[in-house]
Amino acid sequence: MTAPKKLFIKTYGCQMNVYDSERMAEALGGQGYVETKSPDDADMILLNTCHIREKAAEKVYSELGRFKGLKAANPDLKIGVAGCVAQAEGEEIMRRQPLVDLVVGPQSYHRLPALEARARGGEKALDTDFPEDDKFETLKSRPRATRGPTAFLTVQEGCDKFCAFCVVPYTRGAEVSRPAERILSEARDLVERGVREISLLGQNVNAYHGAGADGDWSLARLIWALNGIDGLERIRFTTSHPNDMTDDLISAHGECEKLMPYLHLPVQSGSDRILKRMNRSHTAESYLRLIERIRAARPDILMSGDFIVGFPEETEADFQATLDLIEQVRYGYAYSFKYSTRPGTPAAERAQVDPEAASERLQRLQALITRHQQEIQQEMVGREVSVLYEKPGRLEGQMVGKSEYLHAVHVTDPQARVGDLVRVRIKNSATHSLAGERL
Repeated sequence: MTAPKKLFIKTYGCQMNVYDSERMAEALGGQGYVETKSPDDADMILLNTCHIREKAAEKVYSELGRFKGLKAANPDLKIGVAGCVAQAEGEEIMRRQPLVDLVVGPQSYHRLPALEARARGGEKALDTDFPEDDKFETLKSRPRATRGPTAFLTVQEGCDKFCAFCVVPYTRGAEVSRPAERILSEARDLVERGVREISLLGQNVNAYHGAGADGDWSLARLIWALNGIDGLERIRFTTSHPNDMTDDLISAHGECEKLMPYLHLPVQSGSDRILKRMNRSHTAESYLRLIERIRAARPDILMSGDFIVGFPEETEADFQATLDLIEQVRYGYAYSFKYSTRPGTPAAERAQVDPEAASERLQRLQALITRHQQEIQQEMVGREVSVLYEKPGRLEGQMVGKSEYLHAVHVTDPQARVGDLVRVRIKNSATHSLAGERL
């Protein structure tokens, strides 16, 4: 019997890349690969890359350089680069780093088996097209891995918003929504394999408009259909754009039993001047009024957001407007970054903020967000929540899971199993987690 080949995948960036990596592993599973946790004994190494962070491409080249010794020791080792850096850099990756055998963009990873075969035959394999064939349908027939209690499910890809700081429209392409029935079929398959919570993914997930039997469905209608699947206990979605928070989606937060009271709704800045320069197509006031409507529908909802500090031409007054907005919203979580240029985006050509000033502003913003996060966690003490156990904790008999508000919760529960959904009373709040007792 032939020993299985070993596949090492390193995933960078967003949840959609996590989903893509799982699909790539399944695609190559049909070619006899099994995953390994170390590149040292791998027969193939895949870097699934992200282009959002600063100097993303350079970090990929640096990572590739670390594999030279492995390639020298094992000439049969194949190395591939996938994801958004692959899409943006293309052949340049192979030119700069000759040890790379294949490059595949995020819309073409269903073609990995053919690319792998070409690489095994000694070719340099490249595919960064935006193909017409449906990668999700192609992958559906491939062997599916066993799953834990939570899973990501991509429902929409690409972006038509063209924010001035973002490369996603260039690396992921235009907005495309998957047909509703194909999503429901994949969701039912996930539930049959033990999944109890599904997070719907999209670059602009609430812009979803997938084809249904009677016309295009909104994200809210898709959520209501998922709500009817027996065995599926929780539904989440990310990432949303304020302009696509429709009335039916807001209502679903108050009425749909399985839709969790957590919403990631990036605003990026609290300054209307900067928002306009970002091409965000909303104002601080319209965003705040939207938050009011969402909280009227679901008063206990926990809000999460994104912020870019030091965007070109940002003044201290612009930054103060962002702090004022944060004070009004009180985010339970937030992701904040110092602006860094992305070649080819409009903002890259503008006057840049002094890096030291941007760093100082970022520290102030993160301190405010941390204070709100800790206050909100402290307010959870004494409350009852539901916790879906995802893994054993570090202590004997301890389990770790997520509450409906996405808080990590540690519970001493020696008889519990991964996948149990239990009621817990919160007893303590730590820096990034809660501790509770099972009821």
